[in-house]
Amino acid sequence: MDADRSTRLSRGTRTRIVALAAAGLLLIASCGQGGGSDDASTYPDDSITIVVPFSAGGPTDTVTRLVAKPMSKDLGQEIVVKNVEGAGGTLGAGDVADAEADGYTLLMHHIGMSTAPALYPDLAFDPLKDFKTIGLVTTVPMTIVSNNDFAPNNLEELITYAKANADKVTIANAGVGAASHLCGLLVEKAVGADLNEVPYDGTGPALTDLVGGQVDFMCDQTTNTVPQIKGKKVKAFAVTTPERIDALPDLQTTTEAGQPDIEVGVWHGLYAPAETPDEIVKAVTDALAKALKDPAVVKKFADLGTEPAPDDQVTPEAQTKLLTEQIDLWSPVIKEAGVKGS
Repeated sequence: MDADRSTRLSRGTRTRIVALAAAGLLLIASCGQGGGSDDASTYPDDSITIVVPFSAGGPTDTVTRLVAKPMSKDLGQEIVVKNVEGAGGTLGAGDVADAEADGYTLLMHHIGMSTAPALYPDLAFDPLKDFKTIGLVTTVPMTIVSNNDFAPNNLEELITYAKANADKVTIANAGVGAASHLCGLLVEKAVGADLNEVPYDGTGPALTDLVGGQVDFMCDQTTNTVPQIKGKKVKAFAVTTPERIDALPDLQTTTEAGQPDIEVGVWHGLYAPAETPDEIVKAVTDALAKALKDPAVVKKFADLGTEPAPDDQVTPEAQTKLLTEQIDLWSPVIKEAGVKGS
């Protein structure tokens, strides 16, 4: 009887040991998931997604795809670009704010990140608190362009014509708060009248309709318009920079056209969810800095009328500083215009 009892106890003990060991293995496995600091040393060991909160084919999408390829090579993992357009870029940004903070879901956004707080009182995220900045990528000039049948032939004529025909003239944009919308507000301010705004889910489809004659004119980034201007598919009025750009040397600046207040550059930066480990942020920052030195990227940016951000701007600190300054800059402009996102 004692021998039987001993056998039963030893079997029970073995069962408990096996159960505890299994539980321990499950705990260890679970600790290796979810983007904690334990993952930082092996990052990345899977594909990375960069969310673009605008349509495919638009300027932010173009910038993202240009840098994604060399970044992927440096990090040793595929980078997938995912377009989540809608709500002026806030939909995709919100998705990234809520994503796992493990470095596998990132966000490429532009100047619209700094205008969202003023445009959307019920914004689901705080640009400064719900993200970690990774580094600036580029600042893209904008151009004012129209379809080829639009009557004006220069910026002075456009403003005069728009003032006389404000009830008929249409101006396209990528939605409230998008860079094209902000630039358009400056144009409307110069005109001195509200024009008929036609919002799209991105400037890609807006530019398509512009070429087709469905809308009269718009502001758009050179990364989108240079090929169209050179191909004479649109009429160009001015570039929104203090100096002319090499990609379009014959195109006057807004300052040269007598409209210095219509000046805006569209900066782009990378973001990660707020709790992303610093080691992972550094790895992505380093990969971005290398990508921006890639000769193919430098050349393509130049062809599109822009250039990579300088080294001292490809840092979380520089991007956070600019984001803070731009929020302070655009908030009063948007409030004065009385526009709200929907």
